[in-house]
Amino acid sequence: MPNMSDKVTNLTEATFDEVVSGSAEPVIVDFWAEWCGPCRMVAPILDEIAEEQDGNVKVTKLNVDEVPAIAQRYGVMSIPTMLIFRDGEVDKRIVGAKGKAQLVEELGL
Repeated sequence: MPNMSDKVTNLTEATFDEVVSGSAEPVIVDFWAEWCGPCRMVAPILDEIAEEQDGNVKVTKLNVDEVPAIAQRYGVMSIPTMLIFRDGEVDKRIVGAKGKAQLVEELGL
């Protein structure tokens, strides 16, 4: 995805478990796809959050077209869906595009 912040990590099937369970800080996983309009609206907001919250939270993206097995594992039916992992477990699920203020509030940042 173009213009992605260097603070945002792209996850693959090979890196997902290691990144999510190996992180000391909460991990936001943005489940998205190239064809998803609302996903493109959320992307720059997540980039900003990644920059502003660097060291407090890890922002990651997972393309559901490239890694459908992980989306299925967590029951992701619609995108964008953001799952917040704490200590390797899903702590919160946010479905749909949100504005920055609402997203920050729902993420508890």
